[in-house]
Amino acid sequence: MSYPMTQLGSRAINHLSSASDSDEAEYDRLRGLARAEASKRSALLQRSQAAYQAGDKAAAHALSQEGKAHGLQMERYNLQARDFIFRANNANQPADTIDLHGLYVEEAEEILEARINAATRRGDEGLHVIVGRGNHSVDHVRKLAPAVERICKGLGLRYREEENEGRVYVWLRPGTGGEGVVPPGWGQQQQHHGQQQQHHGQQQQQHGGHHGGQHQQQQQQPDLLEETAKPILPMIFKKMGQCCVIM
Repeated sequence: MSYPMTQLGSRAINHLSSASDSDEAEYDRLRGLARAEASKRSALLQRSQAAYQAGDKAAAHALSQEGKAHGLQMERYNLQARDFIFRANNANQPADTIDLHGLYVEEAEEILEARINAATRRGDEGLHVIVGRGNHSVDHVRKLAPAVERICKGLGLRYREEENEGRVYVWLRPGTGGEGVVPPGWGQQQQHHGQQQQHHGQQQQQHGGHHGGQHQQQQQQPDLLEETAKPILPMIFKKMGQCCVIM
């Protein structure tokens, strides 16, 4: 598999964000299309291998090429789903916060590392990373928080997870932070959650959960996705080119 994805669970939107049920439906549609393309690719690769073993190299090559095309389309749908849910969950987040709900672990790792690098270049003090409590993860096993920890350790950054809040604070400046330091904004999270829920309810009433209203909202922070996602596109496209064995 060219770009193995670790699925988190059944819930892609942060219920405390302004994202709506229609946003999650669109996200599910895109992921479903990606899974369908992955199944087609897998079937074609199996047929390609069988043809090769039978000595029909021409058929093996043709089937491999067809499988590669489905692999590329799978990547496109996954990129669309990633970008869509990322915008939906982050449209109203503060500048020092990133919400990773709905991202596959590999996507979350790449986006978070790009965001950390961009924030470090700006000289930001730190970053709040929303990872969720794992309530909707498969078997309730948390995957995003350990991924954030791995990245922080790899970059030599100190971090601290707020207990029972589903978010991690990452200190970006050398020599700052640690277990004995209270990150900025902690203790105000419940109040912030309440404000988000109130805003979410107002938005649902105004727009009826319609996707058009969310599209307008998503344009409020156009630089957020560019800052985090675009730096990793060359790497993803490289992986896309390696998705199948060409015989």
